[in-house]
Amino acid sequence: MDAAGAPPHPAAAPALACAGLVVGAARHLAAVTLPAGCPTVTLGPLAPALDRLVAAVAAGTPAVVLASGDPGLFGIVRRLRAAGLPLRVLPAVSSVAAAFARAGLPWDGAAVVTAHGRDPRPALNACRALPAVAVLTAPGAGAAEIGAGLAGWSRRLVIAEHLGTDDERITETTPEAAARRGWADPHVLLSLAVPATADPVPGAVPRAAAPAAGMRADNQPAAAPAGGWALPESAYAHRDSMITKSEVRALAVARLCPRLGRLVWDVGAGSGAVGVECALLGAAVIAVERDPGAVELIRANAARHAVDVRVVPGRAPGALAGLPEPDAVFVGGGGLDVLTAVANRRPGRVVVTLAALDRVAPAVRLLRDTGYTVQGVQLSAARLADLPGGSVRLAATNPVVVLTGEPS
Repeated sequence: MDAAGAPPHPAAAPALACAGLVVGAARHLAAVTLPAGCPTVTLGPLAPALDRLVAAVAAGTPAVVLASGDPGLFGIVRRLRAAGLPLRVLPAVSSVAAAFARAGLPWDGAAVVTAHGRDPRPALNACRALPAVAVLTAPGAGAAEIGAGLAGWSRRLVIAEHLGTDDERITETTPEAAARRGWADPHVLLSLAVPATADPVPGAVPRAAAPAAGMRADNQPAAAPAGGWALPESAYAHRDSMITKSEVRALAVARLCPRLGRLVWDVGAGSGAVGVECALLGAAVIAVERDPGAVELIRANAARHAVDVRVVPGRAPGALAGLPEPDAVFVGGGGLDVLTAVANRRPGRVVVTLAALDRVAPAVRLLRDTGYTVQGVQLSAARLADLPGGSVRLAATNPVVVLTGEPS
């Protein structure tokens, strides 16, 4: 069914004409012509409708299910297939395609996520991490809530309400403005990155960002980044070697488990290398750093690697107050007060790197006392270094302890 509730596919009318059972929402059933006496099921809870469909198919009765847009896109096709029903799908234009069309934007580089019937945080984190995201919203997880969650991220929003109906409304706005008002259900939200050169006029709607490049099998954020990770220190701007070494970074990033839909904090970020690599793997990232010079390095490194890292200047733990709840936290700098503040936020993973041995036992005790199971390993790498005459030697790097805490 299209957004106005009519069947647009030419094969829909013949299918309905021979149907022995039709299932759909009340508005869809009212919009079609059915054979005289054809039984119908008005969709509410899905289980009873599935039972009727399974029985009809078993009896050889032709059955039709009416659904909005493309039912293969976060739609009923998945549930029908799971019930073992044979299908022929006659799709209409999806609400996502319609929303991008109304906005006049390409969407081959966009990610499509849903907040319907599930925890909305992964959808919100996708909007924080990626330059172009379409969100299928739900009551309580719509434009107002997502707009509030995008505070601090440079985004513009396009909200498409009642697509294809007489009440259709397309609104371009800022996250802050979206959070201050209500929106009609159903609606589709487009979250689009704003270029850094946008005019910083308070309250103004930023200019459109350049469309994201087409998404291919080798450049999706959920896949391995093209350049890999645990990149050499030369891949980052840093001062006085204040950077997590690549060997340590490899383990730290692995323990943080970054991926699309998760939010990672990089606390005491320094150069931001850990946060940047989490962003390369698809996570939304907040980097907290007290040193103004390092703050600029983090921004430069994020731009160099074409990822979106939100930088929060300030000293932890105070700077952590008010930040959105993390799924994982990397603590690369700060004392036990910082680790206490992090543990009290109850992330699913806490990863701490420590160079001083006298700090290891107190950190382990603190994490255990706050309900975390702790694992730890000391890493000591030796890198090849040239000697005169063409020979090589092994040059030791400083040993570092990596602690990983997970809730008990």
